[in-house]
Amino acid sequence: MHSWVDGQPADAVPLKDRGLAYGDGLFETIAVKAGQPVLLDRHLQRLDEGCRRLALAADQELVRSEVLAFAAALGDGVLKLILTRGDSQRGYGINAGASVRRILQGSPPATYPQTHGSSGVRLFPCATRLSEQPLLAGLKHLNRLEQVMARAEWQDADHVEGLMLDMSGRVIEGVFSNLFLVHDGQLLTADLSRCGVAGVMRAELLARAEALGIVTTVADISLAQLQQADEVFVCNSVYGIWPVLGCGPMSWSAGPLTRKLQGIVRALLGV
Repeated sequence: MHSWVDGQPADAVPLKDRGLAYGDGLFETIAVKAGQPVLLDRHLQRLDEGCRRLALAADQELVRSEVLAFAAALGDGVLKLILTRGDSQRGYGINAGASVRRILQGSPPATYPQTHGSSGVRLFPCATRLSEQPLLAGLKHLNRLEQVMARAEWQDADHVEGLMLDMSGRVIEGVFSNLFLVHDGQLLTADLSRCGVAGVMRAELLARAEALGIVTTVADISLAQLQQADEVFVCNSVYGIWPVLGCGPMSWSAGPLTRKLQGIVRALLGV
């Protein structure tokens, strides 16, 4: 539960930071086990792609070394890495001479009821839609107001995650998870070229499934396809996989492919 800013212990950033003013930056949320960041290469690959697309001149080797040092000090928990474009004066114009700011925050291990993974969860059908912006699609940028508004739609204990569609009604993801469908033993997950976050666990599962000979497809998903799925699950890099039992009037059961992938992910996360 400590924090670093630009490699030094700190608990504040300057008021001129563009991450605070405009959400001008990126972040990664990384599980840490026994001082080791889980799936670090995938996190840093996504971060590097985000830096390239946002033209953030971050020192990737320095970021890696700081993450490793911070994780070693954290031990077990959740590490949040934030990169912002640094400081600027008023206005949207970019100060080309500003240094990218590196922020690291540590939290205790995430705790969720064991039943989420064993028995499954229900999704809340969110009214908040994801706007389509290909320039930012897939990135884990700091602009998360759509997710904040979606998460505010439910407060009951019956739902632990929400289902988000895009403006055209396509199924995209959960509020803080990616979503997979299983149909006839094949995996399907949403095309994220218009909106959504290309999750690290999503990428890992696609690679693992392909290595096992499981047919995987990345494509647009309709609500009708979702309803007809044999199995549905959500995933992220902190909790792993949760089978989905229902969303609104739709219902599914935790099936064999979901359970098989859960076993792989549990070993990966050390849970």
